[in-house]
Amino acid sequence: MNDQPESPLQAPRGCPVAHHAAELTRLYGPEAATDPGGIYERLRKEHGSVAPVLLEGDVPAWLVLGYRDTRRVLDNPRQFSRDARIWRDWTQGRVEESSPLIPMLGWRPDCVSQDGEPHRRLRSAVTDGLQAAAVRGIRRHATHFANKQIDAFAATGRADLVTDYAEYLPMLVLSRILGLPEAEGRDLVESCAQVLKGGEDALAHNDRIVAILGALAERKRTEPGGDFTTALLGHAAGLDEEEVVSHLRLVLIAAHTTTSNLLARVLQLILTDTARLSGLISGQLNISGVVEEVMWNSPPLAVLPGRFAAGDLELGGHQIQEGDLLVLGLAAGNVDPEIRPDTGVSVQGNQAHLAFSSGPHECPGQGIGQSIIEIAVDVLLHRLPGLTLAVPPDELTSTASTWESRLDSLPVEFPA
Repeated sequence: MNDQPESPLQAPRGCPVAHHAAELTRLYGPEAATDPGGIYERLRKEHGSVAPVLLEGDVPAWLVLGYRDTRRVLDNPRQFSRDARIWRDWTQGRVEESSPLIPMLGWRPDCVSQDGEPHRRLRSAVTDGLQAAAVRGIRRHATHFANKQIDAFAATGRADLVTDYAEYLPMLVLSRILGLPEAEGRDLVESCAQVLKGGEDALAHNDRIVAILGALAERKRTEPGGDFTTALLGHAAGLDEEEVVSHLRLVLIAAHTTTSNLLARVLQLILTDTARLSGLISGQLNISGVVEEVMWNSPPLAVLPGRFAAGDLELGGHQIQEGDLLVLGLAAGNVDPEIRPDTGVSVQGNQAHLAFSSGPHECPGQGIGQSIIEIAVDVLLHRLPGLTLAVPPDELTSTASTWESRLDSLPVEFPA
């Protein structure tokens, strides 16, 4: 007889999972869009470091809120697999193929969806390709496109640094890295944002991204260049066509959304703190320290999808069952009172944050993202002396989805 307590995610035999929906907190909807931090803290008080929640479509999951438990999940792929083919709600038909969760959680032939040797084979192609791209001049590309974006509004004396700068600059640099025409890169900004946002349009935008990148891969087979796409096509790991396109998609979505979000938050912190702004302008403060602070307090992905329990186990005092979905609260883990009892204490020089994940699936392109942000801030401050926030700081708003919280706008003014 099994006397273990039943998982809140596992419905009794013959009873649909939706039966328990009223008892669980939703990570989507109006409250989640405006106060995700409040939800995380309420769940921490009610359930501890791990809490049962519902994702879009009332799909059940465990939200890991504790720093140490998040590290345990990320660092142990044998217990917590990235392979969605063992996701019980998927295998038992409780998640529709049209679910907006599929672009973020569904299995595809990329390194993020696999563990062990398949993961190592595919990741080697990604890391080698990104390293080659970095050698070819990320900072030069970032400088070029930062100046080009600023040229578009420098004469007006006003701008929104979210929609005019942070949303497009990372995508333009990534387009150059991948070998995409600039116009196609600009067109993909909205589609990448919609995949993270979720909702009924997420799948259509995901399909659009895949179609554009599929055409790119076809072009590069006959017209190779010094770009990431060509590097994937010719790598010794021998990626097939579907694997190449899947990794182009992975790099494009992950790198653009996280870098644009992080850049917006860094600019927000600088412009709402005159001491930081003057320190950067005078050279007394290093931008990398500001980026580090934001990665602790406002990581670009608030919730990381997803891991799947490879067997029955205990986590955070809860019984997790084989096939359960776990999503990782990076924002909540970074402010876990057990490791940061006082979030006002400086984190300068402390790189133990969760913003880039951890373990075998730690972000391989973090250096590229940081380079883009450092150049973006440096060029902006030198091009626009006298840059100030155009509204009171408390008027700045954010909108959250399940996975991230994005700054809505950052209006500024400066001498034209």
